[in-house]
Amino acid sequence: MWASAGNSWWHRLEPYLDYSGFEAWKFFNLAIFAGLLLYILFRKANLGLAFSNRRESIKNELEKARKERDEALLRLKEVEERIAGLDDQIASIRETSRREAAEERQRIALSTEAEIAKLSAQAQREIENAARTAKKDLRRFTAEESARLAAEVLKRDLRPEDDARLINRNIEEMGAAR
Repeated sequence: MWASAGNSWWHRLEPYLDYSGFEAWKFFNLAIFAGLLLYILFRKANLGLAFSNRRESIKNELEKARKERDEALLRLKEVEERIAGLDDQIASIRETSRREAAEERQRIALSTEAEIAKLSAQAQREIENAARTAKKDLRRFTAEESARLAAEVLKRDLRPEDDARLINRNIEEMGAAR
């Protein structure tokens, strides 16, 4: 039967199958053994179920990773938008600070001017008070000095007969006034 095949496909394989060290029956046994092993693993050991469970868990993990990636990208986008908005916020804060500093300088300048005016008015009042006091003291000094000088002049120039005449005249004036 093998020899009558002639040009059959088996006849073409025969040189390869008879090759020394290459016996086809070894490969045939290996194929049967592998088939039985796979049958036992998939049917009896529920390896197919384990593989499908593993496939589902991997699929779930991939989906979870995809969702986490999408959430991370969304958060990244929000952070980038915030960072982009920081420049505007910084410019706004700087402008507000400049404006507030200018207002504070103006307020301080006005306060200083008011304080200067207040101190000037107070100094003017003190000068006027000092001038009044000095005038008053000068008048009193002038009056005292005039009286003293008049007394000296009278003591020096008054003679005893002038003294008697002045006393008599004062007495007469008192008597007339009664």
